Amino acid sequence: MKIVVLGGGVSAERHVSLVTATSACRALRSLGHEAVFVDMFLGLENFSGPLEAAFQAPDGLCGSAAIEKTEPDLAAVRAYRKDQGPSRLGKGVLEICALADCVFLGLHGADGEDGKIQAALDLLGVPYTGSDMLGSAIAMDKAVAKKIMEHAGILTPEWRELSYTQAKIPVLAESLPVPCALKAVGGGSSLGVALPETREELAGALEEVLRYGDRVIIEKKIRGRELTVPILGDRALNPIEIVPPEGMCFDYVAKYQSGSEGAREICPAPVTEAERQLLMDSALKLHRALGLAVYSRADFILDGEGRAWCLEVNTLPGMTPNSLIPKAAAVEGMSYAQLCEEIVRLSLEKHGKRNWK
Repeated sequence: MKIVVLGGGVSAERHVSLVTATSACRALRSLGHEAVFVDMFLGLENFSGPLEAAFQAPDGLCGSAAIEKTEPDLAAVRAYRKDQGPSRLGKGVLEICALADCVFLGLHGADGEDGKIQAALDLLGVPYTGSDMLGSAIAMDKAVAKKIMEHAGILTPEWRELSYTQAKIPVLAESLPVPCALKAVGGGSSLGVALPETREELAGALEEVLRYGDRVIIEKKIRGRELTVPILGDRALNPIEIVPPEGMCFDYVAKYQSGSEGAREICPAPVTEAERQLLMDSALKLHRALGLAVYSRADFILDGEGRAWCLEVNTLPGMTPNSLIPKAAAVEGMSYAQLCEEIVRLSLEKHGKRNWK
């Protein structure tokens, strides 16, 4: 099967996306598929020859990728592209996608998780992995997703939506409740998220989160254990507990770095059977309420009274070999490569393609 694996792009989650996409591409190639990695923003500027030949390129054009401790320099990425035009799609991206049997979306954040690339592929008539344009767009907007949670009866922390400018920060820092969670509505990978405990921290948090957009949600901070529940197909996998390094929250560094700076991820999570069922039922209920498909991952806080508070849902969660969904799938006896192929299979079935081999 010919598979284009899209990654990269120009979102703040570019580094994570590159590792997701190149890992998935190599895994699919190991199973005999003609998979090729394509950076959605840089495209195929450096590839010569007919596009059909790219599917047989050595190592699927993957190259090397790693998740750094700091966010990517997106200005440098933009400057690197030979075509300095306004398009966020690089040379040959749509053309090679049109040649594929399926596009594996290894994207995270803006342009990938927000429904934009899904809409483009729908217009091309090319099957792609994961949820459709509408479900992706709704889930990406944390404020809209919160409203769906409440309507579906899914417990979520008290919240409000807020738009602000730099000039409003001093007043907001004195009037908003603390402690709280402050989140950019379209953030991901713990970027654009702050957990201020004091008014001084709140002022700094408002400055920082404004970098990711002027629409945010202010959420009541719930104290408890951090857990996440993956959905694959139409069933919930085992909950995973996330234990950040002592004194740290589950931020970008804790999420993706190993060793003393990284978080411990325990799967299956050490919870009671009742808690396990509550978490899994809530994640699946949210997946269905948002109209999602194939796979997703919902994040929760489990408080001391056994209540599961849903924070958000991810429609294209991390798919590096060390990410959370692969860890949950491994408990079920599914290898990383098998998981990637299962995502392709389920996605093709969603698009009405039954003969997917």
